[in-house]
Amino acid sequence: MTDRLALALDRASAARLIPGNTIRHIPDSPAALEAMLELIAGARRTVHFENYIIRDDRTGHRFAAALEERARAGVRVRVLYDGFGSVGTSGRFWRELRRAGAEVRVFGPLLTSGLFQLLSRDHRKLLVVDGGEAMMGGLCIGDEWAGDPERGRLPWRDTMLAVCGPAVAVLEGSFARVWATMGAPLPPDALVPASDPCGTSSLRVVDGVPAQSRAYRAVQMLAAAARERLWITDAYLVAPPPLYAALVDAAKSGVDVRLILPGTSDLPVVRTFSRIGYRDLLRAGVRIFEYRGPMIHAKTLVVDREWARVGSTNLNVSSLLGNYELDIIAECDSLTEALAAQFRHDAAQSREIALVERRRLLPARLVRGPDDPAAPATSMVHKRSRRELQAAAAIALVQVAGGARRMVAGAAAVPFAVVGALLLVFPTATSLVLAACSLALSVGLASYALARRRSRRKTDAA
Repeated sequence: MTDRLALALDRASAARLIPGNTIRHIPDSPAALEAMLELIAGARRTVHFENYIIRDDRTGHRFAAALEERARAGVRVRVLYDGFGSVGTSGRFWRELRRAGAEVRVFGPLLTSGLFQLLSRDHRKLLVVDGGEAMMGGLCIGDEWAGDPERGRLPWRDTMLAVCGPAVAVLEGSFARVWATMGAPLPPDALVPASDPCGTSSLRVVDGVPAQSRAYRAVQMLAAAARERLWITDAYLVAPPPLYAALVDAAKSGVDVRLILPGTSDLPVVRTFSRIGYRDLLRAGVRIFEYRGPMIHAKTLVVDREWARVGSTNLNVSSLLGNYELDIIAECDSLTEALAAQFRHDAAQSREIALVERRRLLPARLVRGPDDPAAPATSMVHKRSRRELQAAAAIALVQVAGGARRMVAGAAAVPFAVVGALLLVFPTATSLVLAACSLALSVGLASYALARRRSRRKTDAA
């Protein structure tokens, strides 16, 4: 059975199992940024860097300085960024990189791309150095991920993996394929053969390509295969119905299905859509936690004690079907347990969502549970950045607007119900009254319009 599932995963993800690797789990965003900078600083031959968001803030300039230094030292530095994700980054930022000798390409420029390419983005996060070491996951390059202790801003919680071994050549090959979509392909000497085994971890590199659904099919298969636990952390969960159904079916069959999602999101509309699916999941037995920190941006999945997924793919339609994405599905006990331990830690920093049934005809209400008294206290209160304040304001506005709509709908329901009842009981009399009211209203509106027209003519004549 295990061999058949492995074969099915190979076909669904279009990725073969690669043994002999070492995988290091880095769940701390500032530490991951430092590890990436250290890896760049040690480059001797090539740096291949691909990311959806590269900002020209303090963190972005640290990376630019590291890349420029290596380019001036003769290292072949290639940077690929997404035109939509990095839309706020100044042209001067990229010009400085090019002036230092780096090759820079933009994926899907907004002004020159067709409609399909505008909708299909390069959402990957990948760094490969000298063909021998790589880092990948969900982390972008910006101050949100670095945090700012002096200003009381906590970093976003994200997950990266550091990889060495034969899988690095496959990751670099993935970079080369996307690089070639935006210009000339890499020269033959830019890629090196797969390195010798350096560890005991086996993994698949899921090379997400638009319309191929590779990560989608793999996640569905893993959800269907789960027997004990299915723990998912996701930043922007708006899953297609078949994937929701897979989570519901797993929970109903006794699998421990848990989700950690942002309590505060930088994309409020996505958070609103995520909550639409909560009720069905909760009724099926899925446990849902909303993170209390500034933002949880990780995209991870733990299945039983055998499989772990880390990458850039969010469980929504754009990531699963439309974007270039990059994920690793590992068969590695140490990574699976590390992700499970991190999940427990994040859940302790979250509030569990409960479903409270209400009176008949009213939908069940979602409520946040109380803080866990056993949860460790946060050493610093997070001070929201301007982006986070704007997102919180948008959420509040949506909630107020939703309340206003409910009030208006409730108030309008009563007179419409009365009129409907009168039409049923006294159809002729009620129709005459409504017709008279409509005629009177039309005469009044016409008189008002004529009066306003005369007044405007007099004003113009004066």
